Amino acid sequence: MTDVIIVSFNCCDVLAGCLRSLADVPLRRPHRIVVVDNGSSDGTTNYVRTHHPDVRVIDAGGNRGFAAASNIGIRATTGDLVLLLNPDTLVKPGALDRLCQALESSPRAGVAGPRLVDGDGRAELSFGRMLSPLSELRQKVLVVGNDRGVGWVAGLVDRMTRRPGRPDWVSGACLLIRRDVLERAGLLDERYFMYTEDVDLCATVRAQGRDVLFVPDAEIVHLRGRSRDTAPAATRHAYRRSHVAFYEKHHPAWASLLKTYLRLRGEWPVPGT
Repeated sequence: MTDVIIVSFNCCDVLAGCLRSLADVPLRRPHRIVVVDNGSSDGTTNYVRTHHPDVRVIDAGGNRGFAAASNIGIRATTGDLVLLLNPDTLVKPGALDRLCQALESSPRAGVAGPRLVDGDGRAELSFGRMLSPLSELRQKVLVVGNDRGVGWVAGLVDRMTRRPGRPDWVSGACLLIRRDVLERAGLLDERYFMYTEDVDLCATVRAQGRDVLFVPDAEIVHLRGRSRDTAPAATRHAYRRSHVAFYEKHHPAWASLLKTYLRLRGEWPVPGT
């Protein structure tokens, strides 16, 4: 059984597209879909219950953030595989089946992530090395260059995302994980309201001696940013809080320097810190 956990917050329009794609190209293996809603005010829960009665809806009781809401869905299910899926994704035919097959056929693997592309088919760099100042700089250069359509960068990212591999992490926009591995990891770390929880989870999985797989044969459309555009200021604050929390946990020697840098930019402390 595969449990598909989708966390929503005021993104009914994109969630509707995601659920339609899951209905149009369902997993062949037994599965169930759970939407954990973070207190949306746009009618999300009513829409799902009316138009997708086979989808279970859980009210998180307010905006708990991605990690905490995901954990609510995880604890409410029992499948041997758990798929964390963003509401701003569209599932392509056979993609999730290929992702599950890749994970199940590799006993050492604990996590698998697909190739993500935008609405125009342009690849997203959805995996990478463990976050550190140097790796973040490299990732940012590639992501920004790709987003801006810089020819050599876009070509490099396209080639990188067509090769299977074992990166340090894959994106939480679509992340498949074995339940026993997830439970051994203690689920998602709830100190991350939004962002970097995927990198942190993959680090914990690798610490168990498990591999992280990147599976380019499984391709998912990621309408990146659509689900976070509803609250851009809150999203920026959440990113900064999670960014600092990650460095405090994994690179404590760099955390104070990061705070100083953000303070000079007027971005620290952020509300809620």
